[in-house]
Order: sequence, then structure tokens, then C-alpha cells
Amino acid sequence: MTSLALVVLLCLGCGLMSSSFVLASPHMWSKLILTQHWPSTFCSMEHCDPKYDYWTLHGLWPDKGQECNSSWHFNVTLIQDLLPDMQKWWPDLITPASSEFWQYEWQKHGTCAAKAESLNSQHKYFGKVLELYHTLDLDGVMKKFNIVPSETYYAFDHIEGIILNFYSVKPKIQCIHPKGGKVQILGQIEICFNSDFQLANCEHSETDTLRLTDFLNVKGTEFSVCDHATPVYYPPLKGKPSM
Repeated sequence: MTSLALVVLLCLGCGLMSSSFVLASPHMWSKLILTQHWPSTFCSMEHCDPKYDYWTLHGLWPDKGQECNSSWHFNVTLIQDLLPDMQKWWPDLITPASSEFWQYEWQKHGTCAAKAESLNSQHKYFGKVLELYHTLDLDGVMKKFNIVPSETYYAFDHIEGIILNFYSVKPKIQCIHPKGGKVQILGQIEICFNSDFQLANCEHSETDTLRLTDFLNVKGTEFSVCDHATPVYYPPLKGKPSM
């Protein structure tokens, strides 16, 4: 084989490898994080009226990328049929009558999730979030195993163990940590999916933190990974007796 023929074959091989790589990488993310928060915890810090005594949606977040298409604006008219479900299960805890929260989630996370064909419209994205939320039924699972809002503290490992054993994947559970360190307040739970919407382990480090400044510019509070050794307070809705 001549040197020229060898070079041509090598170039063709490189081209095929490059094409295969592009075809195998339809989007930049590999995991989706379905995030739910406990309204009583959020509103105890942000002085809103929680009203809801069940876990509500925060969002569905790809593990890579934010604000992937600033020109793809949120349009509430495209999801009119989903609004009754969204108002109930994905409410804006600060301004319930507003669609600003959904707009924020779409611009920051939905436009990145939309790199997958299965999520490449606002209706597909918001519809899939609701579908995953109802399929998981996190609130129902916790009640089933008697993890309910209470003035009695829980061991963190007990809460994590219930979720891990039921779904067979590791969640990320986040708390608010008041000064003093004697108790932590249950605030947010993340459960992860792969790109085929199959459950997957959530990866995290002990220093993972979500500042509530990321939530519509709310200031002064943050969720971080719960500490295994600190008792967990799961606060009841104000005015509703603990179970």
C-alpha cells in the first residue's frame, strides 16, 4: 500500500469516527434531576404562605448546561391544557397566581433539556415533568412508610433508607441548617433519571449547596446536603396538627 493510500484510509477512518461520535451524542447532558421541595420549609424562611401539605415540584434539571437558548422564550399559551396540574403540583410558592416560576425553570433548565427530542418543546418538557412527578409519587411513598411531618425528629439514615429501598436508587436529600447545629430541617429531595427516563443514582458531594438566590432571586437561605449524624425536623404545615 502506498503512503498516499494509507493517508486517505486514515482520514476516512477519522471522518467515520467523528460522524459516529456526533450521532451518539444527541444532547450534552446524561442525567435529569427531578427536584421536589417541602413548602413549609421553604416558606418558613421566605415568609410565604405554604398552603400545600404535600411535596411540590421545583423542577427537572439536566446535569449539564443552563440557559441553553435565550431566544426560546416561555409561552404559557403552549401549555394551557397542563395548567390545572401545574398550578396544583408545581405552584409558585411566592406568587401563586404568576407563571414567572415556570418561565424561569424553562429558560434555565428546559431549554437545555430540550436538546433531547423527547423534550424538545415546552409542552413535552412540562408534560414530562408532571408525568415523572406522578409516577414517583414521593409524597405517597413517604406517607406509606410513615415518614410524615412531625414535631418528633427523624434519623436522616431512616429517611434516606426508605427512599433508597423503595426506588432502588440513591437520592440527594437537602436540608436547611439553622445556627447551632442541633437539628436540620428537611427541605428538598432530588431523584435522578438517565436520558431514557430510567431511575438512576444521584451523585453529590457533602458540600453540594443550592442557594435560594437561584430560585427567582430569593435571598438569604440555602439548601445543602443533609448531615447523616444530625436529627431531621420535617415541619408540619402551620395550623395543621402533626400526624
